[in-house]
Amino acid sequence: MSDEKKKQDQETKDTAKGQVKKPGRKVRKAASSKKVDKQEEKIQDLGQKLDELNDKYLRLFSEFDNFRKRTQKEKLELFKTASEDVMIAILPVIDDFERAIKSTDENGVDKNYKEGVELIYNKLINTLKQKGLEQMSSLGEEFDTDFHEAITNIPAPEPGMKGKVVDEIEKGYKLNDKVIRFAKVVIGS
Repeated sequence: MSDEKKKQDQETKDTAKGQVKKPGRKVRKAASSKKVDKQEEKIQDLGQKLDELNDKYLRLFSEFDNFRKRTQKEKLELFKTASEDVMIAILPVIDDFERAIKSTDENGVDKNYKEGVELIYNKLINTLKQKGLEQMSSLGEEFDTDFHEAITNIPAPEPGMKGKVVDEIEKGYKLNDKVIRFAKVVIGS
């Protein structure tokens, strides 16, 4: 008989007598290897959770950084164009000043009166330029829908004026390179 069968026979006899053997080294090694396997599984699970949380943290941080940059950009834009409403409200006043200066030339008004109106007009224009307002020049330029609003088409006085601005009905203005009023123009066709 082999050694294993002898051991099994002996174990059966011992159990029949009421004697129970303690687990041997093999049983202890199997139990300890199960513990090691469970611990390795826990380590892997914790590693995956750590990776997930780290990824979540990085995404959240990136999102917050993008939010911060976007709000800074919006604030800067707001500061640049905060006076836009006021500028738009002042544009008709500028138009009235230009009409007044034009009418003084046509009606022969006192020279001193005309100079006074021109001084006030120039002071207003210079102050608005310092705040970022600028007039757009349109006469003779190609018609561009980004800057011009076509009122009507007329036959071009010269062949070279086709598709170009022939007359300017109302001046256009930009505030810090943003169009706040399109120039109303007549186009040669």
